[in-house]
Amino acid sequence: MSQQPPVRSTGTPPPRPDASMSLLNNVIDHALDDGYAEASARRAAEGGRMPRTVRAKLGLAAGLVLAAAVVTLGAAEARVSAPVVAKERQDLIDRIDAETSEADKLEQDVERIRAAVGERQRKALDEHGGDQAELVAVLSGATPVHGPGVKLVVDDAKGTDTGGGGPRESSGFSDTGRVRDRDMQRVVNGLWETGAEAVSINGQRLTALSAIRAAGDAILVDNKPLVPPYTILAVGDGKRLSTAFQDSADGQYLHALQENFGIRTSISAEGDVRLPAAPSLTVRTAEPRGAGAAKATGRATAETGKGTS
Repeated sequence: MSQQPPVRSTGTPPPRPDASMSLLNNVIDHALDDGYAEASARRAAEGGRMPRTVRAKLGLAAGLVLAAAVVTLGAAEARVSAPVVAKERQDLIDRIDAETSEADKLEQDVERIRAAVGERQRKALDEHGGDQAELVAVLSGATPVHGPGVKLVVDDAKGTDTGGGGPRESSGFSDTGRVRDRDMQRVVNGLWETGAEAVSINGQRLTALSAIRAAGDAILVDNKPLVPPYTILAVGDGKRLSTAFQDSADGQYLHALQENFGIRTSISAEGDVRLPAAPSLTVRTAEPRGAGAAKATGRATAETGKGTS
């Protein structure tokens, strides 16, 4: 009796590789919503034909006419208003030019008046300074000077971002490589102390009334901002002044800035340096000359209880 060959079970078919992506497959297979699919099929069946009824044709024509009218009106209005806009723009430019010219004239007037005031002050010093008129003019900054001296250049450290960051917060410094106003104050005072007869920074003459201050990261000298590098010129015995300054406490202070924070400095003795006169001088106090004037002033002070200035 013959035997049937054994039946081998084929088992369950292997799962599809994308079986875990059934949601994605469903989205791909049904990309359009049913409503969109129906509308697309209806549009395809109609073939995109033009409206057949008279009413539909009239409506389409009216819409086209309205759109054309809107476009035409817009273009016409733009053409009409273009000259007006151009004229207003030109008027504004003319006003700006006129105001700029007026500001330039006023600035020239200010400079002219400032120069006239400075000249009168210098003449007054020459007339009333006695035998020491020239010395008074030099010490007060009323006249340009030149002679042997030193040139000291101080600059921020390389790579210093001058647009942000804070200044040194204490006398022991912090982490900035920028030159600060108090650094410049110490340098200038050190030059005066070691024998400088006249000093200027970036072409600005310093006097006994000059102020070195800060506004943000900028250094101001008499309210005028300076831009690094800072070039300091001092009239005096060049070699002696250079040596004395570098050996002074303020010279050592500048050396510490260079060594610890990368601030760049250089100093050299010069055979001839030229300093301009101070832009303006302000008389703070005045004393009468002569015994008669002194007695009259004393009586006036005793009577009014007020001093003179």
